[in-house]
Amino acid sequence: MAYTLEDFCRDSRTLLMSDAPIQNRIDMVAEKLKSLLTDPDFVAATFTEGMPAGKRELYHDPDLDFYVLAHVQEGGKRGTPHSHGASWAIYGNVNDFTRMREYRRVNPESEEGAVLTQSAEYDLRRGDSKGYGPGAIHSTEHPQTCWVVRVTGTDLDKIERYRFRKLRDRLLEDA
Repeated sequence: MAYTLEDFCRDSRTLLMSDAPIQNRIDMVAEKLKSLLTDPDFVAATFTEGMPAGKRELYHDPDLDFYVLAHVQEGGKRGTPHSHGASWAIYGNVNDFTRMREYRRVNPESEEGAVLTQSAEYDLRRGDSKGYGPGAIHSTEHPQTCWVVRVTGTDLDKIERYRFRKLRDRLLEDA
């Protein structure tokens, strides 16, 4: 039996309402997402070859305020380090890969400019997913056009969150 978007949203809701620590809940939802990413019916209903770059809302839970979004990521793009503020996000690849980089801040948060060092680099490939908790700093790179499903704890465009600014912030390898 296929694992549907409805199944995933129901399971996510149950997991997110549990008493487990937030990162554990995020990790459990990320694990469930893997089944959706490789389901041929879900993929065919959500993505098509030649679909333009951009994001679409697949689901919004009005009570818990989490979103399930489908992204067509244009190839040749590398994002800058960012966080999801007090919220969280889970990334999952449907095809090709996303290169992920994680960072940590090495100077006090009381200082205006952030000094970051890269702490990890890896690829999310077809069927892979990974959750990033509140305040986790990371970046994405899409060497080729790829399809991504992202689950977020809220509408990330409406909350304050960290975004790397070249004139203010610095990566240690840039020193």
